[in-house]
Amino acid sequence: MRLHRLEITAFGPFGTTQTVDFDTLSSAGLFLLHGPTGAGKTSVLDAVCFALYGSVPGVRQSPGASLRSDHAPVGTYTEVLLELTVGERRLEITRRPAQQRPKKRGGGFTTEKAQTWLRQYDPATGEWAGLSRSHQEIGEEITQLVGMSREQFCQVVLLPQGDFAKFLRADAEARGKLLGRLFDTRRFAAVEERLADLRRAAEQQVRDGDERLLTLAHRMTQAAGGLDAARTPVEGRPGDPGLADAVLTWAAVARTEAREALDIAGVRFAAAEHGQAAAREVLDAEKELADRQARHADALRRREQLTARAPERDRHQAALDRSLKAERVAPALGLRTDAEREHATAHAARARSRALLPPALADEGAEHLSALEHRLRGELGGLDAARRAERRAAALAEERAALAREARADEDALQDAADWLADWEPRRTALAERVEAATDAAARAEHLAGRLEPARRRLAAARRRDALERDTAAAEARLTDAREHRNTAHETWLDVKSRRLRGIAAELAATLTEGDACQVCGSTAHPAPARTTADHVDRATEDAAYAAYTRADEARTAVERELAVTREAWSAARAEVLPAADDAGPTTGVTAADPTVGELAREVEELTRLHGAAHALAGQTHGAREALARAEREYEERVSAQREAERRVAARTSRREALEGEQATLDEELVRGRGAFGSVAEHATRLERQIAVLVEAAATVRTAELAAQRLKEADDRLADAAYRAGFATPAEARDALVGEAERRGLQQRVDAWQAEAAAVADRLAEPGTAAAAALPPADPAAAAAAHTAAERALRQSASDLAAARERATGLTGLSRQAGTEVRRLGPLREEYDRVARLAALTAGTSAENERRMRLESYVLAARLEQVAAAATARLQRMSSGRYTLVHSDARSGGKRAGLGLHVVDAWTGNERDTATLSGGETFFASLALALGLADVVTDEAGGVRLDTLFIDEGFGSLDEQTLDEVLDVLDSLRERDRSVGIVSHVGDLRRRIPAQLEVVKARHGSAVRLRTGGDALSG
Repeated sequence: MRLHRLEITAFGPFGTTQTVDFDTLSSAGLFLLHGPTGAGKTSVLDAVCFALYGSVPGVRQSPGASLRSDHAPVGTYTEVLLELTVGERRLEITRRPAQQRPKKRGGGFTTEKAQTWLRQYDPATGEWAGLSRSHQEIGEEITQLVGMSREQFCQVVLLPQGDFAKFLRADAEARGKLLGRLFDTRRFAAVEERLADLRRAAEQQVRDGDERLLTLAHRMTQAAGGLDAARTPVEGRPGDPGLADAVLTWAAVARTEAREALDIAGVRFAAAEHGQAAAREVLDAEKELADRQARHADALRRREQLTARAPERDRHQAALDRSLKAERVAPALGLRTDAEREHATAHAARARSRALLPPALADEGAEHLSALEHRLRGELGGLDAARRAERRAAALAEERAALAREARADEDALQDAADWLADWEPRRTALAERVEAATDAAARAEHLAGRLEPARRRLAAARRRDALERDTAAAEARLTDAREHRNTAHETWLDVKSRRLRGIAAELAATLTEGDACQVCGSTAHPAPARTTADHVDRATEDAAYAAYTRADEARTAVERELAVTREAWSAARAEVLPAADDAGPTTGVTAADPTVGELAREVEELTRLHGAAHALAGQTHGAREALARAEREYEERVSAQREAERRVAARTSRREALEGEQATLDEELVRGRGAFGSVAEHATRLERQIAVLVEAAATVRTAELAAQRLKEADDRLADAAYRAGFATPAEARDALVGEAERRGLQQRVDAWQAEAAAVADRLAEPGTAAAAALPPADPAAAAAAHTAAERALRQSASDLAAARERATGLTGLSRQAGTEVRRLGPLREEYDRVARLAALTAGTSAENERRMRLESYVLAARLEQVAAAATARLQRMSSGRYTLVHSDARSGGKRAGLGLHVVDAWTGNERDTATLSGGETFFASLALALGLADVVTDEAGGVRLDTLFIDEGFGSLDEQTLDEVLDVLDSLRERDRSVGIVSHVGDLRRRIPAQLEVVKARHGSAVRLRTGGDALSG
């Protein structure tokens, strides 16, 4: 990587654009970057780092720190441009940090986001081509091309000698942190952590497996309850080496004892089963004998009961026989009963109908009554036409009454329609005018609403404008005070700084120690150190004055921003208050000039009143339109009703005339049909009633005669049937007849006696029953007790057998699970042993790791050994072959080994710690170490060539000879086509190095000057 050109604008102490031509400086191989303290030498290196990585090293990139120059004029962007060559590609990087800039519209400031541009030079066309404007893409591209992170770049390219001096004196832990950042050994630390995690996970898996194995052993102990093995359970804890073998051995013993107990329980169960079967056979035999003896005794008892009930059975049988004979007379008895009932009914009906006849007809026969009925029916038939005429006359009367009512209703409707239609035109005109007025009010309300809201906004803006005008006056007063305070603090700081600079020699002299090199000239002799004067101030006073100035300047900037924001808000409010060209109306009374709050308030009040009135009137639009529509519909309906009534009047007149003619014809016919009665209907009703009485009387006479004939015939048939059945009289047959339910009951009792007699005879005839009765009485209770005892013994032996079988099965299953668990734990335990050994080895805690060196420390030790070898090549030249840097992996006390660094003194042959080097020796040793580290890190980063290096300070501690040797070593870097920039303010270097970049500070910002050749040496 070679730097070509750097442009810095408004960055750090540089208020304007400054250009650094690295090509001119690098052509000499060795160049000097110098300038007074605080001029900005380090800011040049910060600009290079910012261009590459977008941030600066160390605390200068802390939160709240700004990269923008305080000397930069407003409107100038803070920007860094770097042109460089990396990997045969010539690139140009431009970066702008996030910064405040004035707003394009109005006052105040706004924050502009950070921006980045990356371009590449095309030699074929001679033009720059844009590659990207993405921060992330450009960052990844630069990191990949350079091959180093920002920390590595700052440590390798911008060599900070103070850090390497600390590195020489640091302990192993501090060296490890620095080397870890440079060589990025986090992956080795991650390997250590990963192995530790794997060890913990494998250990947990083994412990979990042992826990499961102990759980199975506990379950087997519970399952083996009652065995000898249960008294000696497995003892052990998770992680014990012999735990698995102990569990398996105990399980084998428990299984053997369980199988022996199972065999014994099986033999006992077979014996109990045989005893229970024999007891069952004895119990069954005793039960059968007792049952037969009980059956024989029961048969004798039942035979005695049958003998006692024999007379009753004979009576029931005789009653059944008489009932069977009476059944043959039952039909004739039924017919006689029915005929007697019909005769009584007919006689009663005849008596009732006879009471309704006139006395002259009470004893007449059916034929005479029927003849009289036929004569009256003829007379009734002659009244049919008269009855139809009477009904028609009634209908005509109702219709004429309805016509009269309709006529009166139509006359009222015609009069009402005439009265209403007379006022129609004035009413319609009034309703139409009401609709038109409401419509106009709606349009006026909409127009006023469009003017009311802008008027309200202008009123609110006017109130904000007046308030902001007061705030602006107050802010201007505060800004005047803040500017005066800032100018006073600035003058005070400049005065204090000038007084300190005048006495800076005395301040530096106060730190001199006899024998130590001067930080300015490098001399160890101090013959005439400067003395402080009465007006001398120290650094703390200057820092306090600068801090006061900084606070005053920040306060002034804050007030300026506040004033700008207030003015911008006032301008916006004033612009909002001014009306547009078409906003003012004749009713507002507000001019186009800045209106007051009172004028705008009166305008809003007037517009609100007018809008309210128009809105209220517009709200009646719908009601007015509905009223007009209802009136028009009513008009159409009344006109139509008037025409319909007129048509009905004309039709009604014709109908009335027709009805009157038909009524006259009907009246003549009705006079003939009424006779001596009030009406034809009354005459016909009287005839119909007489006919009905005659019809009923004739029917009852005929029914009574027929019923008497049937009763006589039934008596004759009943007497004949009773005689043939064997009964002397019909009454005797009736008494012998019983009901169906009673007969079934008698038959069931007779059948039950006979069935019981047959069953007793069969029971007594059984051969086994009679033989059992001759034997002694049976004793089933004793046999049952013996059988119960045998069953109890069988259940106990079965329970013992099941328990023994379950125990054996359980122990077998649990033993199988334990064996499976042991086999599964085998690979896990082997894996744990292997991982634990590797983890202990990489963590430095294993006995095999003799030096207790961690893996990361081991890798860093190898890198440190490479760095020491590369640094020794330059250290020997700087020290005239006296010193050699060597790596030491010896342990110090109880600390771990691996990152020791010693120096070998060729003059004494002794090896000692680098912390014992003097100030000058420490400088060139740290310089050699820095250069060696740069070579190793470069190779580690992928071999990216670093053609430009910077070395910061420390040369003041060297004597003249050593300084020459160091410069010769640095100058020899040109053999590898490198250029080295030395950052120092030592005056002797300005006389020795021709190519110089001077940083000059001034009140308005720092500037850079490129000086080469004789011009630089003469200066």
